[in-house]
Amino acid sequence: MERYASMHRKTNETEVTLELCLDGGERSVSTGVGFFDHMLTAFAVHGGFGLKVKTVGDWEVDCHHTVEDTGIVLGKAFADALPTKRGIKRFGHSFIPMDEAMAFAAVDISGRPFLVFSGEFPQERVGDFDTCMTEEFFRAFATNAGITLHLKCEYGKNSHHMIEALFKAAAHALRDAAAQEEGDVLLSSKGVL
Repeated sequence: MERYASMHRKTNETEVTLELCLDGGERSVSTGVGFFDHMLTAFAVHGGFGLKVKTVGDWEVDCHHTVEDTGIVLGKAFADALPTKRGIKRFGHSFIPMDEAMAFAAVDISGRPFLVFSGEFPQERVGDFDTCMTEEFFRAFATNAGITLHLKCEYGKNSHHMIEALFKAAAHALRDAAAQEEGDVLLSSKGVL
């Protein structure tokens, strides 16, 4: 069974069209924010996900709505692609180094949305991307995916490297957590997630 979701969301601030396949596929990302495109592409590659994203946002304001709304739609797609949470590992974690930076991610595909984020970036912007939007993206994603996500940039000096390490760490942790196990087991002592 293909673990796939397609989403479209239009507001007065953004229009997001997105396709996600947790088991691989085509990748094309266009949000109008170059560094964010780079991060979403890295997220898809390192997660082993097929991902198509087209976001048109109010870039004349700033990147906030574009980044946050893309996170909302990606989170909803992730939840839709795993409707039962049966037969998956559920938990995943990863440390990712990128040059001088080190990031950690841990995830529980639990149905309980929660984000713990720790990271302070020395530069306020990377290209047209405000570094403070890293946390906003992951909050929107985790909340709408219904997952618990802990992210920490342990250290670093270059905001580009630090943020990229976080995106890659999250991708690897999610890839592991969404990995399919033998059988149709729901990994919960309560019997429900």
